[in-house]
Amino acid sequence: MTRHVLFAAPFFMDATVRFLRGACQLPDVALAVVSQDPAEHLPDDIRARIAGHWRVADALDPGQLIEAAQQLEARLGKAVCYLAALEQLQVPLAVAREALGIDGLSSTAARNFRDKSRMKDVLRGAGVPCARHALVGDRAAAEAFIERVGFPVVVKPPAGAGGKGTFRLDQPADLGAWLQRYPPNPGHPTLFEEFVRGTEHSFDSVFIDGRPVWHSISRYMPSPLEVLENDWIQWCVMLPRDISGAEFDPIREAGFAAIEALGLQTGLSHMEWFRLASGNIAISEVGARPPGAQFSSLLSYAHDIDLYKAWPQLMVFGEFDPPERRYAAGAAYIRGQGQGRIRSISGVDEVQRRFGSIVVEAKLPHEGQPPSDSYEGDGYIIVRHPDTEVVQDALQQIVGTIRVELR
Repeated sequence: MTRHVLFAAPFFMDATVRFLRGACQLPDVALAVVSQDPAEHLPDDIRARIAGHWRVADALDPGQLIEAAQQLEARLGKAVCYLAALEQLQVPLAVAREALGIDGLSSTAARNFRDKSRMKDVLRGAGVPCARHALVGDRAAAEAFIERVGFPVVVKPPAGAGGKGTFRLDQPADLGAWLQRYPPNPGHPTLFEEFVRGTEHSFDSVFIDGRPVWHSISRYMPSPLEVLENDWIQWCVMLPRDISGAEFDPIREAGFAAIEALGLQTGLSHMEWFRLASGNIAISEVGARPPGAQFSSLLSYAHDIDLYKAWPQLMVFGEFDPPERRYAAGAAYIRGQGQGRIRSISGVDEVQRRFGSIVVEAKLPHEGQPPSDSYEGDGYIIVRHPDTEVVQDALQQIVGTIRVELR
């Protein structure tokens, strides 16, 4: 029996296209796409395989998501799944699913994941370790929070994604400057968090019917916040081959407890967490969707699977075959030095000579390209090898060799 599946994708970005390609390859699935982009912007192979497309003006509007689904269901039959990989879509899509009578992440759970202040309230209530926080709507609330926890503090939008709009305040002058530039108000409060010192990691996990069936752990080098604060830093993410050690038991316990408390039943989650100098851990943020910043590719390379197909299969059929971690894998993120457009790239030939045998994917910037406004940078190089130390050394050497100059 053919299953009608809806995929909401506002714009056909690279990662979204990969998930769409994986979804349209599933057996006995008629895939229809809801987007702001026209169908003509899809690659030919995907456009030839989808069963339908409906264009909306705003894919973040639950009403438009509902209307698009109704129009497509009138032609293709009742949808059994309505999915999206984008963080910002999780709440409006959950609202739309409930109105349409389609199973999936509830709107309550979606808000638990999306609203970072609410998330931390839920986690703290469940006894899961996380940084102290407060929603700040005016100067007095900001000063009261800092009086309680001290500097430094991290400020961010409650429903942010990918580190956008995140800042660190180290002293009263920083607070004053921030309040002048981004004055909070009760209608649009800002999330203030205690600054947590330690090494930052991620924890990706798969749940089926409320049970954890698989997980992965990785390490940021350095932390995303440090990258955001220093636009010249070329940074890395590494997935060590062996994550079975007792040193990871605390995050396994806390990570699974966090996902359960937030309400994910079936799906893939991406969590950011810290290992503190004391050895304790603190959870930072959690998303109920596939990870960005090439993480889905890294997970695919480390486990010899196609996560871009495995995730839609999980969401449509509730099936996931937990893969073995066969390799260490890592990504070096390339970022421009200076201001303006990209003028030149050096060190590529040297990296190819030394590490070409373990490079499995790369996307390098080209001359004249404008610099990225994302912490992901202007390009990336992914390496993998059975030996974790080989991968770690390669990543450090790559970010120390390649230079992207701007003008």
